Amino acid sequence: MSALEGRIRAAVRDVPDFPKPGIVFKDITPVLADPGLMTEITTYLAHGWRGAAVDVVVGMESRGFIFGAPLAMALGAAFAPARKPGKLPYRTLREHYALEYGEATLELHEDAVRPGQRVLVVDDLVATGGTAVAAGQLARRLGGEVVGFAFVLELAFLGARALLAPSEVRSLVRYDG
Repeated sequence: MSALEGRIRAAVRDVPDFPKPGIVFKDITPVLADPGLMTEITTYLAHGWRGAAVDVVVGMESRGFIFGAPLAMALGAAFAPARKPGKLPYRTLREHYALEYGEATLELHEDAVRPGQRVLVVDDLVATGGTAVAAGQLARRLGGEVVGFAFVLELAFLGARALLAPSEVRSLVRYDG
C-alpha cells in the first residue's frame, strides 16, 4: 500500500445504513477537509493520465465535480459536469441507469464533448458502475472517445470494472470485500 493510499484509507469514514439499511457508505468529507491530501490526490491522478492526451474531463454529480474540475485544470483539459435532470441550463442529452439502490438519470450539455475529443470520466467512488457507464455513454453519444475512468475509491467486490471495459479504469483505493 502506498503512503497516499494509506492516508486516504485513514481519512475515509464508514457510515453504516446510509442511504438505506444494509449499505455502508464511504464518506469522503474527511478527505475534502484535508487540503494537502486533496492536492496529493489531484497531483497523483493528473500524473497518471497526462500521457492520455485528455481533452475533456467529465465529472459526475456531485462529488465528481470536486475531483474532476481540479484534475481538468491540471491536465489542461475542459471540464464538463454530468448532472441530474433539470440542473443544466442548456440543451442536454439524457441517459438512464441503475444504481445499487434504485434508478437515476444523468444529463450532459449537448456541446460538452465534440466529436473526436478524448474524454476522462471522474468520480469520487465507483460501486456497481451504473453512473460511470451512463456518463461514458453520454460522452460517446456526443462523439467523444472515452479513454478512461478515474476514481478515488473503488468497491472492487461489486464488479464495476467489467462494465467499464474496454476503457482503462484507475482507482487510488480498492476495497476488495
